[in-house]
Amino acid sequence: MDILSTAVLLFLIMDPLGNMPIFISVLKHVPEERRTRVLIRELLIALLILLVFLFVGDNMLTLLSLEQEAVSIAGGVILFLIALKMIFPPARGGGIMGDTPDGEPFIVPMATPLIAGPSILATLILLGNQHPGQETQLIAAVLLAWFVSSAILVFSNRIMKLLGTRGVFAIERLMGMILIMLSVQMLINGITSYIH
Repeated sequence: MDILSTAVLLFLIMDPLGNMPIFISVLKHVPEERRTRVLIRELLIALLILLVFLFVGDNMLTLLSLEQEAVSIAGGVILFLIALKMIFPPARGGGIMGDTPDGEPFIVPMATPLIAGPSILATLILLGNQHPGQETQLIAAVLLAWFVSSAILVFSNRIMKLLGTRGVFAIERLMGMILIMLSVQMLINGITSYIH
């Protein structure tokens, strides 16, 4: 397993560039001096959720009597739908997750589902199942993807000013196209594995 390619996959699923406008919107009601602290807290909670799913995901499959192929196909479908929304966002605001509640966020919607969402959790279960005994590499990939995503989100105000709204939308659409290709590959792998 290649740590870098796995980290890139996880980074694309986390979609920090696409989440930047949502994070900025959710945090606008939080006092400016608390924003960074709240953001870091939410990012750490998301990391904890990701690592828990990485370690207990395989046991969840066994407990629920799910086959690896089912997780691969379901993960591919979820990724495909999220990627479609990245390329063709809803007409109303709120981005991928829809409208967000006012006030200081706690766990929802920032830690989960924006960072530790269903698609990345399904992907982690699948990766853990496909690469038994390679937990160290998987943890390294999760930490790398999380660190880069966190850095982008912590500096989201500056990045938005630098790239502009159009620049962020263009990058998000490009990431959506890459994610669609990855989701189709997951679907193909799951279906092929099931047929065999």
